[in-house]
Amino acid sequence: MTNTKRGTRFLCIVLSILTYCTLSAQSEPPRIRNIVLVHGAWADGSGWKGVYDILVKDGYNVSIVQEPETSFKDDVAATKRVLAQQDGPCILVAHSYGGAVITEAGTDPSVAGLVYIAAHMPDAGENEADDGKRFPSDLSKSTAIKKTADGFTYLDPAQFHEYFAADLSAEQAAFMARSQVLNFADNFKAVITTAAWRSKPSWMLVATKDRTINPDLERWYAERAKSHKVEVAGASHSVYVSHPREVTDVIESAARTVSK
Repeated sequence: MTNTKRGTRFLCIVLSILTYCTLSAQSEPPRIRNIVLVHGAWADGSGWKGVYDILVKDGYNVSIVQEPETSFKDDVAATKRVLAQQDGPCILVAHSYGGAVITEAGTDPSVAGLVYIAAHMPDAGENEADDGKRFPSDLSKSTAIKKTADGFTYLDPAQFHEYFAADLSAEQAAFMARSQVLNFADNFKAVITTAAWRSKPSWMLVATKDRTINPDLERWYAERAKSHKVEVAGASHSVYVSHPREVTDVIESAARTVSK
């Protein structure tokens, strides 16, 4: 066989392989690359920094919702505003009170899956305040929740570390306590109209040492919704800050699963 024939044959093989790879790629569903993160009460989006950094490094497009916490309606609207900016399907993630927000906002067609990080997960007709009574938390039995004259709640800075962020340093917890976003009290009693997790796949990360939401309530939510459940041993309610790698693993697992 001449060198010319060998070269032609090799070129044909290469072209065949490239054509096969192109067709295979076209037949595969597109991977979900968009992640939207929603914070909870008495916090803001900066707490997601560790999770954000890992997700971006891994090639995801990440958006963080800054809910005003002035009303449940406003928080849902803020989330939908960010969802409208996505250029394709996304995984919608929330911590704590944010779980109720994404349960309502997650019916948006851009949402392919829901991830709850130590979060509430009410059903239609429910609110998180009543759901919390199923398994009362240490926080609910304490004196740490304070209320302003105009109806906003906050956590006593002196008790913030104990109930909200026990696995963070005292210095970091103090900063979070002093920068917390006050949450309108009625937000906790907002009734869900349509629960997104009823029609979309969901994941729940349980923080086993959570004192703000009882871990047994998180497990109960997960069982009811038939969610994929992961537990992080020893984690406080601030698991999204203290264990960014474990939280990110759950989010990326959700993205991979719904992309199949």
